[in-house]
Amino acid sequence: SIPIAKQLASIKALRKGSELEKAFATAALVYSNAADARGKLGRGDAKRLLQTQFLSFVQGQENKPKYQEIISALDEESENKMDFEDFMILLVSVALMSDLLQEIRDVKTTK
Repeated sequence: SIPIAKQLASIKALRKGSELEKAFATAALVYSNAADARGKLGRGDAKRLLQTQFLSFVQGQENKPKYQEIISALDEESENKMDFEDFMILLVSVALMSDLLQEIRDVKTTK
């Protein structure tokens, strides 16, 4: 498999893209690389991506009821597939409850 950074570099429109554009493109490529030929991702695969590609956001969430609810839904419906939109909603949901998000917000930027 081709590394994500190399895949990103091959997208001409992103060569001068913003950090946000590159971040979104990275999420799309991670999803695409894990999805099946129809562009769908198994819920079990989505859970594995959370645990391997989104670990910094997942850590510390294990005891939170909302996180447990999300993971239980992935486990219970492991045969069902999700599309990219559902995957992005999953990422945003986990990120919003993450302790890391507050740490990110607290970072002071300098100009």
